[in-house]
Amino acid sequence: MTAVALLALATPVSAQQIHPTSQQSYHQAVAAGYKALTLCEGIFDAGRTEAQIASVELRGIYPEYDAIVPTLPATVDRRARIVTVAFDGQLAPRRAMWRPRFGCYLSPIGAHADRVNPSATPPTALIPDPRQWPMGDAGIAPRPSPGLAALVARAFDRASFGAESVTTGVVILKDGRIVAEQYAPGFGPFVANRTWSVAKSIAGTLVGIASVTARIDPHRPATIPEWRHPGDPRAAITLDNLMRMASGLHSDTAGNRTDAIYFGGTAVTESATGWPIEAARGTRFRYANNDILLATRSLRATLGEARYANLPHGGLFHPLGMSHTTTGTDWQGNYILSSQVWTTARDLARLGQFWLQDGVWQGRRLLPAGWMRYMTSAAGPQPAEGPGYGATMWLFGPKQGLPVGSYAAQGNRGQSVMVIPQHRLVIVRRGEDPGAARFDIARFSAEAIAVLQ
Repeated sequence: MTAVALLALATPVSAQQIHPTSQQSYHQAVAAGYKALTLCEGIFDAGRTEAQIASVELRGIYPEYDAIVPTLPATVDRRARIVTVAFDGQLAPRRAMWRPRFGCYLSPIGAHADRVNPSATPPTALIPDPRQWPMGDAGIAPRPSPGLAALVARAFDRASFGAESVTTGVVILKDGRIVAEQYAPGFGPFVANRTWSVAKSIAGTLVGIASVTARIDPHRPATIPEWRHPGDPRAAITLDNLMRMASGLHSDTAGNRTDAIYFGGTAVTESATGWPIEAARGTRFRYANNDILLATRSLRATLGEARYANLPHGGLFHPLGMSHTTTGTDWQGNYILSSQVWTTARDLARLGQFWLQDGVWQGRRLLPAGWMRYMTSAAGPQPAEGPGYGATMWLFGPKQGLPVGSYAAQGNRGQSVMVIPQHRLVIVRRGEDPGAARFDIARFSAEAIAVLQ
């Protein structure tokens, strides 16, 4: 996968060329991208039907697009593994295209279809790995106690841990063994859904893996080619600043929605690199997708094309047996590792166990010694309320009713990978929580601890 290869598939058109005075037209285009990407991943990587995806993954989404998405017609080409969604009489439909290992990516708004040769490699949706757990899916036979089984069942009742929350899967590991596992109808151990911001913690892990051979020091300035012009003050921003959400860069919304990149087909290098400084680096916590997108942009510039392209799968997913995980890119080949990873609850359980084992897997050290301590240390500015924040990891403890040293990767619509070292527990909750619904992962985890003692 190279930028040149992806460039051949699409020609960019600025969003401002569509209808400059019509915000609604832009929302139509982005909503079409949201639908095309979600259908493409859901069908080709998760093995779900269009009707299933419409009723769960495309329900209760961002309010700007929630009412638009059902009105947009989609076409699925299963041979070429392309989804197109029409949205405008004058512009080409939005297109999401599937590739092995990388899942689906979006062409830019306004891009016309070029000839695409279907991949000879079929998707691996719903195919178990015959190896023994934890590398594969054989030998898994959870026998939860009645109390644990009842607790996990309550995670699916849409009330006990958050009104209207929609749980799609729960996996609990104790000492590396699956002790409880349950899925909603239409989901299962090989059905992937989107990690959203759990991908940020994956990004932090990949920085550590890359640092083994690339001599990456997070406390040195990030390698952002777009900031190399003499006098650019952003050149002093470090990888550590970016991983701790302390870059000081402006973002247009709290949480820094990056819809143009996620669903508009805008490249990371076109958008994330363009924001100005509004606070001194290292002095302010502001949760921002762009900070993690910039951290992975720095990885690409540091590693070079081939090593960067192979890093997620060769460095992490393949060694851990995460065979149902794909990592999305933009059309120019930049990983969108603030959100665009599709994976299963079991694969996230493997990842959580890897973190719990301090970056060692099957006797092999993949992360530098001390890297997990770095990711889970609250250095620098912190959120004003709620859990603390390390280097791409949320930090929990007694204030949230959990033991000291607990930490989690978390994402939109209720994705959580909670690691509780004191009890040797990994708790994965997958969700598709609509709208303002929230699942209380801290309370669920605390109750799991109580049941398992």
